Amino acid sequence: MLALLPLLLLAVVTAACAETPCEGTPAYSPCEMPFELSAADLATHSNPYASVELRVEFRSPRFRTYAMPAFWDGGRKMIVRFTPTESGQWIYKATSNVPSFHGREGMFSAAASDAPGYVIVANVHHFATDNQQVVIGNKQAHLWMGYIADRFAFGSYAEFQQELSAAAQNKFNHFRGSILGGVSDRSLVYLGPDRPNPAYFDELDRRVAEIHKRGITADLMLASDPETIAAQFRDWQARERFIRYVVARYAAFNITWQGLEEFEDYGDGRALLKELGLDLKKLDPYQHPRSSNAKVTSSPLLADGWMDFIIEGSQDDAAGSIEHQFYQVPFVGVTDAKHLWNVTMDGEYPEFRGGDANVAKYWFEFMADTRHWELEPYFDVDGTRAVALEDVEYVNYIEHPGAPVEVTVENHGYDVEWLNPATGESLGQKKYKGQHFTGEAPDPSHPWVLYIAREGHRDSMGRSYKFESRPVPVQEIETDLKKVPFEIIAPPGNTLEAGKPAQFSVKLTRETRATRAMQYLWTAEVVADGHGFRVLGTGSPGTFVVPASIAEIFPAVLSVHLTALNANGKAYQADRVYQLNK
Repeated sequence: MLALLPLLLLAVVTAACAETPCEGTPAYSPCEMPFELSAADLATHSNPYASVELRVEFRSPRFRTYAMPAFWDGGRKMIVRFTPTESGQWIYKATSNVPSFHGREGMFSAAASDAPGYVIVANVHHFATDNQQVVIGNKQAHLWMGYIADRFAFGSYAEFQQELSAAAQNKFNHFRGSILGGVSDRSLVYLGPDRPNPAYFDELDRRVAEIHKRGITADLMLASDPETIAAQFRDWQARERFIRYVVARYAAFNITWQGLEEFEDYGDGRALLKELGLDLKKLDPYQHPRSSNAKVTSSPLLADGWMDFIIEGSQDDAAGSIEHQFYQVPFVGVTDAKHLWNVTMDGEYPEFRGGDANVAKYWFEFMADTRHWELEPYFDVDGTRAVALEDVEYVNYIEHPGAPVEVTVENHGYDVEWLNPATGESLGQKKYKGQHFTGEAPDPSHPWVLYIAREGHRDSMGRSYKFESRPVPVQEIETDLKKVPFEIIAPPGNTLEAGKPAQFSVKLTRETRATRAMQYLWTAEVVADGHGFRVLGTGSPGTFVVPASIAEIFPAVLSVHLTALNANGKAYQADRVYQLNK
């Protein structure tokens, strides 16, 4: 009998594996475990979406645990959708308020995979993918290039396929869309309170799965705006059920969470996003990157503890380039073909919303051949904007060629190349050796990209995705009024009216070579009301409007902050306080 015991145990283990739908699933590929509710279960749980609690904990060969909730898929079906993140033997166990599900356990073996893995944040301002079995002991850099298709869930499947194919053909590796859409889509997505439409979500599953199969990341917005969320889900319990539901359906895919399309014009927008974001952080076992879209920037939400990258909705370079100096997270900038390279010089990754998609493809092909995961905005230049890995490579964008371009570099030999961003064609130049490169664009009629790379050194670094070649510069803002080289001279007085235009302007108090090209960013906040700051405008002079949604009780104490970067990249801030009336 003792001799037969190992054989009996082996038979039990083999049978358990054979019954598990996930057996043999490659790493980073989703699999599904179905759970069938009995007639008695349905009698107890007439609305399984709202009342059935089912969670399966999966433990990896390296003892990492992922707690995945189940989702109701219509009728008697509950499904746990799970993705193993490494090869080897996994074990799992279910907990549930349905007695026949509770305690169910088993094991399965996942196969190895060369998929890059999920997108994660890395190296302060950049992204990577997390399949450690592809790049042993290291990360693999991820060059984010997003395609905006916010209604991909609502058009025909043929339209979706056409749009996705076009995105893939042009090298896009992110595809953005909305789950709930807008208020007008309410009856299509949910059939009533706590009644998701299984047909709608099954079709959305199909489309997200197709994005995943193509190796593209789905950037999932929850809805277009706070009004859509509030109309669909009346209390925090309903909203948490919704978050648990979308986590259960989509966290197994390669995704990011992108909150709402905009939030700034809604008085409760920040509070709502904080609630939803913290729910995502709590419930998503894979901890996919989280942020929100915005009309201008999602940076006001960063202090709430749930976001780990910022999305810039404005194409104003001052907003992106200034904020990049202060926040130790990656940036994604919504852009078009015309502004694509300026977004890059701001230190952001692009989310493309229109124009010639070939320009995006040429951008991707060029940037993929750089150490993009280490490039940071570089200011020791004249006549150009630049990002660089100092001592290795310098990428310069000359939007308006004319005067000679000057770039200070380390004293080495360099290869020099001019790229036409509209055609992808490049012109090699003679090699340069020295510390102060000067040159002119080949043709002043259109923008150019100037690439200066240290001769042989970049290649000697190989394709190692090392993320610590140098410390990433993140500076503190200079607020000492004796050192700040400007002052706010308008709006004058000490009162402002919400919703009404106000003139603003700045006066330089100390003119130097560094202050010859200043970038200004105006923000304001009613600290007591907790709605976060709003970006009011850029530059000087100009006009801004303080939105009424910035405060709850009037009159309010409004703090206006003017932040600036000089030509050397040094940051300053001056403040002024006003009474805000309505």
